[in-house]
Amino acid sequence: MAIDRLHFAKSDIGRKRPHNEDCFVADASLGLYVVCDGMGGGNAGEVASRMAIETILARIKSPGNHPAADTAEDDPNLTPATNQLAHAIRAANTAIFRASWKHPKYAGMGTTVAAVRLSRHTLSIAHVGDSRVYLIRDGVMQVLTVDHSWVAEQVAQGYMTEEEAEHSPRRNIVTRALGVECTVDIELAELPVSAGDLLLLCSDGLTRGVRCSEMLRTLHQDGDLGEKTDQLIALANDAGGEDNITVMLVAVEGGAAGRLWRRIKQRWFLKAS
Repeated sequence: MAIDRLHFAKSDIGRKRPHNEDCFVADASLGLYVVCDGMGGGNAGEVASRMAIETILARIKSPGNHPAADTAEDDPNLTPATNQLAHAIRAANTAIFRASWKHPKYAGMGTTVAAVRLSRHTLSIAHVGDSRVYLIRDGVMQVLTVDHSWVAEQVAQGYMTEEEAEHSPRRNIVTRALGVECTVDIELAELPVSAGDLLLLCSDGLTRGVRCSEMLRTLHQDGDLGEKTDQLIALANDAGGEDNITVMLVAVEGGAAGRLWRRIKQRWFLKAS
């Protein structure tokens, strides 16, 4: 059975930052969904995140129209879709790194990336930094990425508790990002998806102030994806809005049967109202 995707994404400046350095793309025709959170002085973070999105999108759209960005070989244990996503992210790393050397005002810029690609029943996951991907299935919320951050490493090594990490003044320090070095180590994974799954991609502006239990409670409430996205952003702003906030929801539904049921519900709602 074919798989359908519905999605909604929104980015908010938050309450403390002078401008928004997050950037995202959601392209259902490609099954591509990406969130980037830029970093750097001035507007360099905004430049880095936008470059990452533009490069990744271009490479996925037309992989044969670009010269090889890296010499990394495909991983035989991963699908072509996942390997292609990895190549696209490496190309973004190269583009940002070269731009930071070419333009002094962009020196040191970088960006996180949390990316997924849906190809038939397989979900490709790629990430660098502390933007996250979650899977909500059967009422359970599971984080599919592990933060590349200083506090996450401290927690993993037993030097810090989760609660201490949440309040640490160093919680915004990432240990891995696109564009900072000439090469980048990308975390890659795959898993099967099925109708009823819900994906959440977000920058740390959401996770910094909103607990998973609050996110899950919001996602279980009535409302469409747009309303739930707005509610999650409102929670982050109510918690202080210390950073830019990007939230992307992707719902996986059954093919023709899912579309038919959606039309039936819409007709019932119109009659009931």
